[in-house]
Amino acid sequence: MHVKRVVKYEAELDRDFADWIMSVPGGEKIRDCIQCGACSGSCPLSVYMDHTPRRLINLARAGFKDEVLNSFTIWLCASCYSCTDSCPMNIKMTDLMYILKRKAIEEKVYPKKFPIPVLSKEFFKMVGREGRSTETRLLVNLILKTNPLKFFGLAPLGLKLLKTGRIGLKKESIKAKKELSTILGALKEETA
Repeated sequence: MHVKRVVKYEAELDRDFADWIMSVPGGEKIRDCIQCGACSGSCPLSVYMDHTPRRLINLARAGFKDEVLNSFTIWLCASCYSCTDSCPMNIKMTDLMYILKRKAIEEKVYPKKFPIPVLSKEFFKMVGREGRSTETRLLVNLILKTNPLKFFGLAPLGLKLLKTGRIGLKKESIKAKKELSTILGALKEETA
């Protein structure tokens, strides 16, 4: 049986984590948080989270990078902006959740079969390659990477949608792939 350790030593903390968050657009005001709890109180999903949004900010500022990035909280965020709207310090909490999701994906610490990070990776991979997303192909990739057996249960619905023209199998793509690659490369350099 695995026992979760409660104590974390000072040397195990990532003191640069909050500074890194502040360097990313949307995370600049993390140190302005007054820990009032307005974000957590307004969040419709906070009761299901392992850390409330307020606690997540506190952990991030203190350098608990592993706890923050391994938290289910960032994956449960519905992007409803209630937290952002209710913050008296104008902290963009929803943007912060996206920053943390991207970092978790980058460091490969997301739950492997959890559909949200897999969907995000597949979407960005497809858009990076083709300039567009083909929803049918995106959904198929998601199902095959998270729960392949679910594919058989969804096949009848997929066939109905195909017959009615609601979805298609045609791969969508842009012509200016070289320009897209240049733009994405510049963005990657800027955020690195």
